[in-house]
Amino acid sequence: MQFKEIIGQEDIKKQLIQTVVENRVSHAQLFLSPEGSGALPLAIAYAQYLNCQNKSPTDSCGECSSCRKYERYIHPDLHFSYPFFASAAVKIAVDVLEEWRSLLLEDPYFNLDIWRSKLSADNKQANINIAECHDIIKKLSYKAFEADTKVLIMWLPEFLDREGNALLKIIEEPPANTLFILVAQNQEQILSTILSRTQIVKIPKLPDTEIEAYLINKAALSENQATEYSFLADGNLIEAKAMLNDTPNNNASYFAEWLRMGFGNKVPAMIAFTDTAASWGRENQKNFLKYGINFLRECSLLLSGADDLVKLPHQTLEVAIKLSTHVLNLGMVEALINELEKAHYHIERNANPKILFLDVSLQLVKIIKFKTFPKGTQHIYN
Repeated sequence: MQFKEIIGQEDIKKQLIQTVVENRVSHAQLFLSPEGSGALPLAIAYAQYLNCQNKSPTDSCGECSSCRKYERYIHPDLHFSYPFFASAAVKIAVDVLEEWRSLLLEDPYFNLDIWRSKLSADNKQANINIAECHDIIKKLSYKAFEADTKVLIMWLPEFLDREGNALLKIIEEPPANTLFILVAQNQEQILSTILSRTQIVKIPKLPDTEIEAYLINKAALSENQATEYSFLADGNLIEAKAMLNDTPNNNASYFAEWLRMGFGNKVPAMIAFTDTAASWGRENQKNFLKYGINFLRECSLLLSGADDLVKLPHQTLEVAIKLSTHVLNLGMVEALINELEKAHYHIERNANPKILFLDVSLQLVKIIKFKTFPKGTQHIYN
């Protein structure tokens, strides 16, 4: 994988290339990023650039023997470790290496749920076990076959149990010309003993503009739809791609009208809306609720006077300003977000959508029209 194939992250790409050019490659690095930001593709492109036989100032050549093997993930000095579901047939990560390569070739932007769908997970918990740690030590103890540098990329080291301490010595004092890259999402879940032995490279979430451009250019979405999807995705390209499989709703219009129904105590209209929402399908229902949560968070910024931080598109921003000026206050926003988050949780667990949306609609009336807040919600008024 070359850097040019990775969406955005131009500053990080330059930073990584500079470490190679200046011969400042730390032997153990932790790529820390939110889901869907491209940390795993960046790690692979970095390793390919490091071992490219004809690298340019901006990218690997993509044509040398090393690059061609990296492109198919079959280079003998490129190793992967990742969470898997142990069984009688699967004891270490290499036992599902073909599935891993297949997924990378299909799309290197994926999460644990997508990876799980490629495996026979049943009800097992994913982890990186002690047998896998011993296998890592074993294969890194060998001399490099072809490349100048052996590379091990561990995806989601959060799944290392305490047995991961078996890797401490080889991470701290690796064999010559060995590079560890850990690709993680949650720093707090990583063993502190491993964390202290790595150099952290923080990779930011993708800007909405990057995701919007991708959706327009690669997925042929309209500008309005791409804008809504990028807003919903909140920097997560995996989430944005998942939305492409759903029939789009006009979430902005539906949600604003839903709030107006609540303010006007229009119960018959809300019952009709409930029937509509129940027909959308689970993923579109989740997207609608997520849109509402994100929209209300932007409204809370407006209500707090932090207008410069608001990232709503122009047309939706006008609606948010009107609602924030004439309808909402911070107490309402907090209570509404709480109700929508609970509804999203229950939709994920296959709650009856008609009953659920009717209940939430009635809660909207209580919160917006009658200013009745759930227990535990602060009453903050403008």
